[in-house]
Amino acid sequence: MNLYIQRNLQINQIFHQFTTEKEVWPYSIDESILDMTHTWRLFGNSVREVARLIQKTVRQKLGLYTTVGIGDNPVQAKLALDLYAKHNHELIGEIHYETVPDKIWSITELTDVWGIGPRMAKRLNRLQIHNMYELAHTNPYLLKQQLGVIGSQLFATAWGIDRAQVTAPTKVKEASLGNSQVLPRDYFNQAEIETVIKEIGEQVAARLRHHHKLAGCLSLSIGFSYAAAEADGRGGFNQALKIEPTNDNQVLTQQLLWLFRQNWDGQAVRNIGVYSSKLSANSGQQLNLFETPRNQIRRSRLNQVIDEIHRQFGFTKLVYATSLLKGGTAIKRASLVGGHNGGNSYE
Repeated sequence: MNLYIQRNLQINQIFHQFTTEKEVWPYSIDESILDMTHTWRLFGNSVREVARLIQKTVRQKLGLYTTVGIGDNPVQAKLALDLYAKHNHELIGEIHYETVPDKIWSITELTDVWGIGPRMAKRLNRLQIHNMYELAHTNPYLLKQQLGVIGSQLFATAWGIDRAQVTAPTKVKEASLGNSQVLPRDYFNQAEIETVIKEIGEQVAARLRHHHKLAGCLSLSIGFSYAAAEADGRGGFNQALKIEPTNDNQVLTQQLLWLFRQNWDGQAVRNIGVYSSKLSANSGQQLNLFETPRNQIRRSRLNQVIDEIHRQFGFTKLVYATSLLKGGTAIKRASLVGGHNGGNSYE
C-alpha cells in the first residue's frame, strides 16, 4: 500500500505538468479529476490528443497504463471512465452534452452507473425505473419526493449535468472524526464484538486528543454479515447519542457499548464504525459531580501519557490487554495502511 500511495503521488505530479495544481483534484487513491479548460490547447489540437499525451507521459516515466474519461464536467468524465475507457484498446472514453442520449441513456443496467448501488436500484425499480433512459425521463419532483436530495442528483446524472467546480473550496457542513473496520470474519460472540468496538472507540478518542477536540455527539455503525442481513431484512444499524463534550477513552467506550447493547440482537457482525461529531475546542477539562476530581484528572493524564508513548514508539508498544484476546484487531490493524498491507520495505 505504501508503494501504491507513492505511485499515486508521482502520477499527480505528472498531472501538474499539464494543468495547475489547484485544478488537479485527487478523487481517490487511484483516480484524479483534472480541469483542463484553460490549458489543453497548450499541448495538442484536441482534448483527446492531450489525454493520449498524458497517458504516454505516465507510461514513459513510471511504466504504468492509465485510463482517461473525458467530459464537459466531472460527472461526464467519471461515467466515460467507468463505462467506456476501461473497455476499449485506447483506454480513453468520452461523453459530452450532445452525446448524452447515446452514451448515458443507452445504459440498461442501473448499477453500472457511478452512485447507484443494488439498494438504490431496487428503490428506483419500485418507481418503475429500470434503466437510465427511464431515469432521465421521470418527473424530477417525484424523484426528490421519494428519494430526497439523492433523487435530484441521480436525475442530474442521467442528463450528464454536474455544476461542481474542481477549483471551488469544499464546504464541510459539520466536522467529524471517526474510524471504521471491516472485520476479518463474521463475529458472533458479544465479547469479541465489544472488544473491537472498544479498540476503535479508543482510537477515535486518541484522534480527538491529537486534534485538541471534544466530541458532543457519538455514533456507532454496525454492519451485519451478508447472511445476517438477508435474514434480518436490514444491513445493520446506525445509532447516535448526544454526550457531554469529552475525549476520554473510558467515557466514550462506555457510551459506545451502551449503544451496541441497546440495538444488537445477536446478528453476525462484519463491519464496525465509530464516529464523533459536534466537535468543540478542548480548552479545559469539564469535571462531573459523580466522580472525584482526582480520578478524572488522573485518567486524563494517563490518556495523554499513553498517546505520547504511541507517538514516540508506535502503537503496538503499549496496548490494552483486551486487544490480546480472541477477536481483537488493534495490533494487526496498526501494521496496515488504509486497511492494506503496507509492505515490508516501509516498516
